[in-house]
Amino acid sequence: MNMHESGADQKEILYYIASAAESVMGHGTATSILLLDKEGLLRNGASPTLPDDYLQAIDGLKPNPNVGTCAAAAATGCIVITSSFFDDNKWGELRHLPLSLGYVGAWSVPIKTTDEKVLGTFGTYLSYSRRPSEEELKGTALLAEAVAIVLTKSKAS
Repeated sequence: MNMHESGADQKEILYYIASAAESVMGHGTATSILLLDKEGLLRNGASPTLPDDYLQAIDGLKPNPNVGTCAAAAATGCIVITSSFFDDNKWGELRHLPLSLGYVGAWSVPIKTTDEKVLGTFGTYLSYSRRPSEEELKGTALLAEAVAIVLTKSKAS
């Protein structure tokens, strides 16, 4: 049975995955699934608790190893960690955006196909400065794999 037959569409499934991550990580976190569009720009796939004005401000970011965490993860295909927006030059132009929401750090895991093609990013924002634990990184990587499956299966159906 494909996703359409089950009654769940791709956006709904991505929303549930992002919401589950927020629930597990607890208070003071927000997640964001950004997807590369046909032009290679990052677009919102699911961001359950981030406000619309924030999502509009980051909409259309180009993958760039020197910008933020999600744009850098999309450009490099590697996990990018920023424990403090104040200390990371990649956030120079953008740090005011998450800081205005009370977030001070973030990390992003690339969402990739089995042949390593980047489809987007799974970002996590934190309201206090710290590095993610190994368990959090592993869990987020597993969720990114689940998102990749959803994206590739929905294209195949």
